[in-house]
Amino acid sequence: MKAVIQDRYGTADVVTVGDLPDPVPADDEVLVRVRAASLNGSDREHLLGRPFYARLAGLRRPRHPVPGSDVAGVIAAVGRSVTQFAPGDEVFGELAGYRGALAEYVATRPRLLARKPPELSFLDAAAIPQAGCIALRATLGLKPGDRVLVNGAGGAGGALVIGLAAHLGAAVTAVDRADKAEHLLRIGADETIAFEDQDWAEQRDRYDRIVDLVAHRSPYRVHRALRPGGTYSMVGGHTRVLLATLLAGPTIRWTTGKRVAVLVVPQSRADLEAVTALVVGGAAASAVDRVHPLEEAPAAFARLAAGDYRGKILIEVP
Repeated sequence: MKAVIQDRYGTADVVTVGDLPDPVPADDEVLVRVRAASLNGSDREHLLGRPFYARLAGLRRPRHPVPGSDVAGVIAAVGRSVTQFAPGDEVFGELAGYRGALAEYVATRPRLLARKPPELSFLDAAAIPQAGCIALRATLGLKPGDRVLVNGAGGAGGALVIGLAAHLGAAVTAVDRADKAEHLLRIGADETIAFEDQDWAEQRDRYDRIVDLVAHRSPYRVHRALRPGGTYSMVGGHTRVLLATLLAGPTIRWTTGKRVAVLVVPQSRADLEAVTALVVGGAAASAVDRVHPLEEAPAAFARLAAGDYRGKILIEVP
């Protein structure tokens, strides 16, 4: 089969397209004929091998040579113990271990896969899993009138966070590069902040919820932008910030009443089905940056690594 191959950590130059043996599903696995996949911030981390937690997939090199976690396709075969899916079923989901999607076939246990709604194309479905589950968890508990700031909103996951927050009645401030302002307003933000011009953490007592997709500020700075009782959720960012947030969170909550924490987003079929129902119902939508054929995956990774994208980078497998 044709597959994207990453045999070491590094820049987009380490990504190639080549041939690998077709996977054979174990008794408790299904074989998916991949039709589409999407790239996430986690794929950039697994490309570079940093932050350090990205090397859980392999300390010196990736244990699984095929990158990609979000997948949509058709069941080609099932193992003997699999009863919930059959060949021909259209499915989508997030792969355990965050690897394997960028190939013509992938064998995986079916616990994280869901049936693709007929209203969605394979490309539409592949854009949802990781970003959608993050957005669902990041916006839980929002109320009409809440003020929400989304940092890194112009990347792969920002559109669904903005969309769900707006659907719940929140006023959304989106932070990213100045040249992404028009895009951010188009996908539902009420106002934008260009990080080159303004540091949102210098604001005081302004937001009920901050969703930080690219955290690099001290938790002792970011909580000042929260209103009393507000919540800061770190989704992705530097390892040192993650550790600092874990350590400082209890103290900040005890002294200020504000919650500063790392957002834990487990891989979950239930969450995927819940957020997909909202997407199908029109509550939110993914933003698509570009669609690349599988053969152009190295160029797609170069665009991902450079951060020069607005929404999801999708890979179509013909």
